[in-house]
Amino acid sequence: MPARVLPTQIEVRGARVNNLRSVDVDLPLNSYVAMTGVSGSGKSSLALGVLYAEGSRRYLDGLSSYQRRRISQAAAPDVDSVEFVPAALALRQRPSAPGPRSTVATLSEVGAALRLSMSRLGTHLCPNGHGVAATPQAWVAESLRCPEDGLSFHLPSAESFSSASVGACPRCEGLGVVSEVDPATLITDPSLSIDEGAVAPWRLTGRMHMPSVVRELGVPTDVPFRDLSPQQQHLVLDGPVTKQHVVITSKNGRAFEMDAVYESATQSVLSLGGSVRSSGERHGADRFLRFSRCPDCEGSGLGPVARSSTLLGHSLPQLLALSLSAFPELTRKLRDGVDSQAPDDAPAVRQRPALLLAAELLRAVEPLLELGLGYLQAGRRGETLSTGERQRMELAATAMRRTTGMLYVLDEPTVGLHPAAVAGLVTVMNRIVETGNSLVVVDHDVDVLRGADWLVELGPGAGQHGGTITAQGTPQELAADSRSVTGPYLSGAADPRVRPAKDPGQEWLQLRVGRYLSLQDVELRLPQRALSVITGVSGAGKSALIVDSLVPAVRAQLGEGATPEWVDSLDITGLRRMVVADSTPIGANARSTPATYSGIFDTIRQRFARTDSARSAGHTASYYSYNSKSGGRCPTCEGLGQLSLDLQYLPDLTMVCSSCHGGRYAPEALTATVDGLDIAAYLSQSVDQAAERWGGSGAGLKVLRSLQDVGLGYLTLGEPTPALSGGEAQRLRLAAELGRAQAGGLFVFDEPTIGLHPQDVRVLVELMRRLVDAGGTVVVIEHDLDLIANADWLVDVGPGGGAEGGRIVAQGSVSQFLRGDAGTEGAVITPWLRRHLGESAS
Repeated sequence: MPARVLPTQIEVRGARVNNLRSVDVDLPLNSYVAMTGVSGSGKSSLALGVLYAEGSRRYLDGLSSYQRRRISQAAAPDVDSVEFVPAALALRQRPSAPGPRSTVATLSEVGAALRLSMSRLGTHLCPNGHGVAATPQAWVAESLRCPEDGLSFHLPSAESFSSASVGACPRCEGLGVVSEVDPATLITDPSLSIDEGAVAPWRLTGRMHMPSVVRELGVPTDVPFRDLSPQQQHLVLDGPVTKQHVVITSKNGRAFEMDAVYESATQSVLSLGGSVRSSGERHGADRFLRFSRCPDCEGSGLGPVARSSTLLGHSLPQLLALSLSAFPELTRKLRDGVDSQAPDDAPAVRQRPALLLAAELLRAVEPLLELGLGYLQAGRRGETLSTGERQRMELAATAMRRTTGMLYVLDEPTVGLHPAAVAGLVTVMNRIVETGNSLVVVDHDVDVLRGADWLVELGPGAGQHGGTITAQGTPQELAADSRSVTGPYLSGAADPRVRPAKDPGQEWLQLRVGRYLSLQDVELRLPQRALSVITGVSGAGKSALIVDSLVPAVRAQLGEGATPEWVDSLDITGLRRMVVADSTPIGANARSTPATYSGIFDTIRQRFARTDSARSAGHTASYYSYNSKSGGRCPTCEGLGQLSLDLQYLPDLTMVCSSCHGGRYAPEALTATVDGLDIAAYLSQSVDQAAERWGGSGAGLKVLRSLQDVGLGYLTLGEPTPALSGGEAQRLRLAAELGRAQAGGLFVFDEPTIGLHPQDVRVLVELMRRLVDAGGTVVVIEHDLDLIANADWLVDVGPGGGAEGGRIVAQGSVSQFLRGDAGTEGAVITPWLRRHLGESAS
């Protein structure tokens, strides 16, 4: 038989997704490939829009049409051909939000291993409350016999310890919290009548006819609520559910009869949201509910059986309260059967299955520890995890799958990752490749890029100036390639420091926080009119200190909201306003664009409304809004520019609207022109192009210049903002602030370098310096060493995560950290900063 020649590379030909310009590229299979390039260069378009989209489509082609119909699928990419691409899975920059019952344990393999160990190796209570250790004989019989009283009872299964299954607490249904209606929220204003909207829950979906129903029950609805009799008020708030025949008049004056079910204000809330099953089902009823820890399960979400069984002397809630870093010791005790507090467990844990389960539990937790997540409690709610933590949880689960022949596409896996944990990330990614898979990573961290087998750089610029392969090769080859923008950062030739640091002045922002999450009586001092960076490993308490404490406390002093109870004191003398820029998506759908968000769309519409063509047709500025039903938007796609077609078992097909060809407008709206462009063509311009055409001065040009200043000149005015990266979203928010006076302003950034190439980080640093030079105070939570190196003041929080963090380890200037001056000893960031800058302690 002749020797088979197997494919050695993925071959992409003619890729045209987003700004890709008919890209041809070959990527080695069974290798760790990293893609880099400035923001907007086309990296994600190639990795996710082409490789993942085509790989996942082929993977799903192996399923039946019935199965494919129920799976969300990526659209087929615009590409001539993709050959030899394996079945693909993607870990995106923004993982889907976990369900209300999700925990760190359930989001990883730790939960499954722990539940099985609890069932097979634990001690369970008989009906009379005697502890009975599980044995291999019991596993076969699925029942236990109590040696004390001779009673037999079922051996709890692994699902008996799941809050999402039969092990859930009956009272809270596994959520760990219960709710009750807050009576104080039901009446918006007692001086209003029911007709004027006094009963807040009756404004919820499907309840707006209740005033008509209660009127038929004899309650006046045209008098102030406070003037109703006590009996009438009780009927409104807590009356019984009844059926009533009513006549309801619609807004257009039509009257119709119906048999309506009357629901009081309290019952309306309970019907819509009292079950607390999921946030998607509550329909806005949350604001009328008070949530508290379930008294039956004490917040664990577990039922009586799951709470009463023990493993090595610990109940499941107690084990879930442990940090992941404690689990290696737990597995050692399972393996060795050593625990003086649980002698009854010894016969079971000495069995060979105990060794297997201990190994499985250790194997489940090791990737999480390598990725720097050891500080997380196993039972921590999934909804409280940061985006970076959730992405690393997914990466650990990927490493656990032990699959072969897959293509894994990772989008910015270093989000939220301290430099100290990057080495663990690279180890985990190499493990994925070593088990026979291919890996494509979109990232900018130089250590992630240096660890790759092959690098592909896209560019040379962003948007219309990108979309081509500018350089590719090994990390060493790219470091020496003069065409590569990334090369100088790989070789160390580029100095990340943009300009000299500024000495702190005499005015300081001061915050005292008591005990909150991992924080332990912290005193924070930050210089005003300077750039301060907060560093620390994941879970050290950075967000608790800045996002959860400083930000709401400042807002309270500025007259918005209340000071958190854990904040002891705050001195912000001289600060007059605050701007918080985070990386959450902007807008919910394609109707949100840079033009609408920045406010320049109003000016653009006014310019079109002033044209002779618009005036003669009677078209006002509102006519040129694609969000207005009565305007000139395309009636086919309703101003979206695209149509989503349901193809049943095939992936939904997103198509450019055949009527407006993606322009969003009807033909009659395109007769007016400004600078030779109709409204659709005007919005298809990039910010840079629009700025060149604008001419003169004015507010519109100022907005465009602000977008250019934050490095977003490549964005088109009409592209959907929900598709922007986290870093782009932050900069778009910040651009809106640049036109205002900065003196007395506090600017808070939470990891603004997400999705930014080192070259883009320089632009961001320059921008922050401009804010400081104009009298602003900038505070940044960050892991990126380029940005950290440019700080005027560093605060290192830690030293570890969770219980091992929560205090300020060191603070001072970058030069003090590099020298190891008094007050900076023990800072976790110091060795990584020295390594990055090529300096040593002097």
